[in-house]
Amino acid sequence: MNTSRRKFIQNSLKATVVATVSSPVIAKATAAFSTQPSDTHVETKTLTALQFSQVALPYAYNALEPSIDATTMDIHYNKHHTAYIKNVNDAIAADKITFATEKEFFANASKLSPKARNNGGGAWNHNFFWQVMGPPGAAGPTGKIGDAINGAFGSFDKFKEQFTQAAMGRFGSGWAWLVSDGGKLKIGSSPNQDNPLMDSSELKGTPILGLDVWEHAYYLKYQNKRNDYVAAWYNVVNWDEVAKRLG
Repeated sequence: MNTSRRKFIQNSLKATVVATVSSPVIAKATAAFSTQPSDTHVETKTLTALQFSQVALPYAYNALEPSIDATTMDIHYNKHHTAYIKNVNDAIAADKITFATEKEFFANASKLSPKARNNGGGAWNHNFFWQVMGPPGAAGPTGKIGDAINGAFGSFDKFKEQFTQAAMGRFGSGWAWLVSDGGKLKIGSSPNQDNPLMDSSELKGTPILGLDVWEHAYYLKYQNKRNDYVAAWYNVVNWDEVAKRLG
């Protein structure tokens, strides 16, 4: 066998040995890489975790006058509500919260930090509040929501009496609510920025109407006269929107 032929065979054998030895290493590397989807899944979940956003105000700042003045609406929406949105999203990032929906977030409210819970409630509650109000229109509920209120409370006047009691009876800051719980309408209230969707709330149900009774919602116009604010607020309830939420 000539020298060139011998070198060719030797080189071929070396290449075969290298390929044979390297294969398990490549296989392990491939296997290790194939485990990455679980890590990637965690990262993706974090990146796609719930982020609260502020709904566009569905009317002009002065649209609810004289019940709610334009200056209060401007400050309430652009200062208070915007702060809740920013703060809850900051808390979600800092606390590494990975709940994907608002429903899941509130169903676990008792496990959240005070910052996440309070600001999450403030973000959601105000988004809800803006939408169940509108320019002065109907004097009261009609159609299915009117029938539901009459059936649950006896009359619209009796509903207003009970709802006003909930709003006035909430000591300090909080909310008054009309909720649907298993098809039954109930009235109650919650402290601070809690809401009936939270697992920690005494009042349970799906909110269909809510009233903000924090002082920042009315103090510029009504000062300490919460009762005057509540009485005027009934004039700007968007009963068509409430009916939609009744289902």
